[in-house]
Amino acid sequence: MLIAGFPAGAWGTNCYLVAPAAGEECVIIDPGHQAAQGVEDALKKHRLKPVAVILTHGHIDHVASVVPVCGAHDVPAWIHPADRYMMSDPEKALGRSIGMPLMGELTVGEPDDMRELADGAELKLAGLDFSVAHAPGHTKGSVTFQMPESAEIPSVFFSGDLLFAGSIGRTDLPGGSHPEILRSLARVCLPLDDSTVVLSGHGPQTSIGQERATNPYLRQVASGLGADPTSAPRRGM
Repeated sequence: MLIAGFPAGAWGTNCYLVAPAAGEECVIIDPGHQAAQGVEDALKKHRLKPVAVILTHGHIDHVASVVPVCGAHDVPAWIHPADRYMMSDPEKALGRSIGMPLMGELTVGEPDDMRELADGAELKLAGLDFSVAHAPGHTKGSVTFQMPESAEIPSVFFSGDLLFAGSIGRTDLPGGSHPEILRSLARVCLPLDDSTVVLSGHGPQTSIGQERATNPYLRQVASGLGADPTSAPRRGM
C-alpha cells in the first residue's frame, strides 16, 4: 500500500493520499488550506488517479481545498452531516473571523458531488477498505477512518483531530466538548490494537501502543478517571 502525506497551509494540516500502489487509483484525505498544489504534485509523482475525497471533519484547515481538488478531478467528497454546514460557512464553525489576510484566496462551498458519512459505514474506494467511526468532541461531526491489517502492514488509523502524538484535539470551538471527546477516545481508540499506526490531522505519525503508554489523555481515559485538561496542550484549529 502507498500512503503519501504532507503538511499544508498555515496550520500544517496533514493531507494524505492513499492507494494500493503507485500508478493506481487513490483516495485523498483532508485536502485543507493551500493543499491543492501538494495534492497535484503527489498525484504526478506517484502516477495516481483520485476517485474520492474523504474528510475527518469540517474545519477550514481540513477542507479548504476540497472544491478545487474535486473539481479538477470530477470526484465526490464525503463528510459527516453534522459538519456539512462548515463547507459553506467556515466562520460559523470557528465562532470568529478566519482572517482573510492569513488564509489568502479561499473557495468556500461544496463540490458538485457531496456525500454523507455515517458511524459504522464501510467505504470501499480505490480498491481499499475504510471503516468509519463517528468521534465527536473536536467537532460534532468528527470521524475517523481505519484500514484493516494485512500481511504486509498493520492497521492504519486516520484520527483527524481526535488523537495526536502526545495530545488530543481542542474542544473550545463551536461544537466542541471535552466530555464528548473523552467518550470518543474511549469508544474509538482504546479498543484498537497497540500495533495500529496513527496518522493524525497534525503532527507526526504515532501508534496506539505509544499513545496508550504516554498520552496523558488516553492513559487517564483508560484508567477510568477522565483526563486533566491541563495535562497536555491540545492541537488543531
